Amino acid sequence: MIRERLKEAQKDAMREREAKRLSTLRLVNAAIKDRDIAARSSEGANGVSDADIMAILAKMIKQRQDSSKMFEEAGRIELAEGERAEIKVIEEFLPKQLSESQVEAAITAAIAEVGASSIRDMGKIMGALKSKYTGQMDFGKAGAAVKAALAESVRSSVYE
Repeated sequence: MIRERLKEAQKDAMREREAKRLSTLRLVNAAIKDRDIAARSSEGANGVSDADIMAILAKMIKQRQDSSKMFEEAGRIELAEGERAEIKVIEEFLPKQLSESQVEAAITAAIAEVGASSIRDMGKIMGALKSKYTGQMDFGKAGAAVKAALAESVRSSVYE
């Protein structure tokens, strides 16, 4: 599904002669093709799933955010703006990001689903979140929120 949308968007960008958009979409499709090749050689599969594609897109956005920040710190505003423009193109293909309250609710639900009781269960919780919300939340921030929620539940259980 996402793969087809990306290919159609690339064709449209070619027709409309949108050079910046086209180059970004080519980079995305190349990254997906690289992952397809790696998956075929190791697993014999026919390509990566939509969830894997969303993970690729999320990683590409994170890379561009980091680059944009570095360019701004170095005073290279035009390069930072180019990175942000690429982020906007890539974000079109990801699901809408969850709000902070939605992320908190998802974390609470994942903790209950896994039956987590300590920080040792963090991997299970993060796995549950990634399986349901790939591309919809920043898992770096979510990890910190999970730790805080687990610490709070441990504190409250100690005082009960």
